[in-house]
Amino acid sequence: MRLRFKATHVVLAMLCVMYFITYVDRVNIGTAAGEIQKELGLSNTELGLVFSAFAYPYLLFQVIGGWVGDRFGPRQTLFWCGMIWAAATIMTGFVHGLAALFVARFALGFGEGATFPTATRAMQYWTPANRRGFAQGLTHSFARLGNAITPPVVALLILWLTWRGAFVVLGVVSLIWGIAWVWYFRNEPRDHGSITAAELATLPPRPQGERPKVPWGPLLQRMWPVTLTYFCYGWCLWLYLNWLPLFFKNNYSLDLKNSALFASGVFFAGVVGDSIGGVISDRILERTGNVRLARLSVTVVGFAGALLSLMPILFVHDITVVALCLSAGFFCAELVIGPMWSIPMDIAAKYSGTAAGIMNTGSAFAAIVSPLVAGFVIDATGNWYLPFLMSMGLLLVGGFSAFLMHPERPFEETNESVVPGKVVAAE
Repeated sequence: MRLRFKATHVVLAMLCVMYFITYVDRVNIGTAAGEIQKELGLSNTELGLVFSAFAYPYLLFQVIGGWVGDRFGPRQTLFWCGMIWAAATIMTGFVHGLAALFVARFALGFGEGATFPTATRAMQYWTPANRRGFAQGLTHSFARLGNAITPPVVALLILWLTWRGAFVVLGVVSLIWGIAWVWYFRNEPRDHGSITAAELATLPPRPQGERPKVPWGPLLQRMWPVTLTYFCYGWCLWLYLNWLPLFFKNNYSLDLKNSALFASGVFFAGVVGDSIGGVISDRILERTGNVRLARLSVTVVGFAGALLSLMPILFVHDITVVALCLSAGFFCAELVIGPMWSIPMDIAAKYSGTAAGIMNTGSAFAAIVSPLVAGFVIDATGNWYLPFLMSMGLLLVGGFSAFLMHPERPFEETNESVVPGKVVAAE
């Protein structure tokens, strides 16, 4: 008897693979940084500039890319994104100076900028409304799995093929995913040849009529607290992603292999946090029917837990204790992913790609500022712990700004008949 997979499950699996690959391609430079820095003669400040290069177009294309995903659909948008970021990754293996390396990373951010908002648009109509937190948590857990696997994999590829060959191999993998995506996925679930009537019955209906124009002003007003909260999370995330392998390598005088293993162990904690956060948020929503409670409770606990977990590293510098604290901090920070990425769908069902892009501009802006500030502080003071102290301050701000978010109030509703805190059927 031939095993048959549900089309909705296959689409979710392909999105999980995409999240995995995109994070491999954006954090591989953190593991290769030591070799690149040595060959190209870069300072930590220059290296921070290279880390941030990815984020300039990534920031720009959060909103633009979300709009493109809404306008042209996830099928073509994610295919062309995949082609661009694959080419950029391959190009990184051929650079010979700071300027060329900056351009390659800039192109990578251009390719990846629209991916997560557009993936949110795909999930909007391929995922049941009561499984949004799970789907977002699962896909982002694969992103963190990419974080965790990248350090040892890239270290082995460097030892085998040099750091240049490592980037070429990883870029080819991205090309393969893009081709598979455009072949299998369809923007409309009902247009897919393998989907069943039972699956279609579980999915939210598509809005009928002419495609609505994005009301930018009101939507930005509703989403700015979400963007601010996600900026605070993103500051901590990008410090981990860019600097953690070098933190272990330089602060504890470890070789490439051992620093990669320590960084990988910390990143694995995020895999668990992503999955658990989404599941818990959905369970709270199912039991209480309270959208605000389901999203904010997990988010605030995540910020508080991350802050408390990082505090001991300011006083205890034993590598085992520090690694455990960093792991606990990353686990707690990643709890917020599932609920946070569900909020754009909760608030603005018709414009979920655009709303997700607005939210992710917070993390994208953090991706510019966080590595630059960290590199400058490390060069100026020689202290690898100060950037983590700054992250603690941002975690505190994020915990408070979360209370300004209102996912229980659908953006389309303008009258006062909406009951705060209760589930409203998605359009």
